Amino acid sequence: MKKIIDQVEGEGLEKFLGEKILLLCANYFYSGVLKGINDTCVLLGNPYIVYETGEWDAATYKDAQKLPEPWYVNINAIEAFGAGK
Repeated sequence: MKKIIDQVEGEGLEKFLGEKILLLCANYFYSGVLKGINDTCVLLGNPYIVYETGEWDAATYKDAQKLPEPWYVNINAIEAFGAGK
């Protein structure tokens, strides 16, 4: 059975362009400002690797360490994403 999928402009990763985002990836979590998206990767500004989130409703991550810029994350590694801190 064939399904038709609607692509909605401004949804998905695009919704977070210019905003803080948390990327839950296969091996690590990354946080930063989503600056760019292409077919293979995303570009994070002010990037951090998040080793421990702590409480989800806390104002900051419990253990997040600064990464050098530019920092790219492979889209194929992203399992989930949402608003960052």
